[in-house]
Amino acid sequence: MSGGTFSKVKATDDRMYGPRGLVVCGYPPEEHGPLDGFLERFGGADLPVVFATKEIAAQTLGEILSLPNRSGKGEPSNLRRAMVLSGFTQKELHTLMGAYRQGGLPDQLWATLTPISENWSLTDLLEELARESEAMKKQGPRR
Repeated sequence: MSGGTFSKVKATDDRMYGPRGLVVCGYPPEEHGPLDGFLERFGGADLPVVFATKEIAAQTLGEILSLPNRSGKGEPSNLRRAMVLSGFTQKELHTLMGAYRQGGLPDQLWATLTPISENWSLTDLLEELARESEAMKKQGPRR
């Protein structure tokens, strides 16, 4: 998979691509409730969330984001830990990621939906994110 490009996300009220929602990957069932609480404190109590499982990993991100709110909640996930954000404002993205880091939560992969990634399977996206993460680690700290 390729064809994606990185672009710096600013802290504006500009809404990013896609329907508003969040795909959560790799969280064990016992973390689903606390994650819901975290999202509520973040201001995302009404945010549509899909807890991805391996059973839906072959579906495209567009298909997954159209699943009912809280699909997969309480089910185990052996996927890589990641969040895929869709339809967030740039400011909301920064707020969520900052709150996640300040909360001392485990490292995870992050992605935002794009017109290109919308048609990728979740499996392909997670593999691409893992490759990109490894490449960035090899480059060393950013200056």
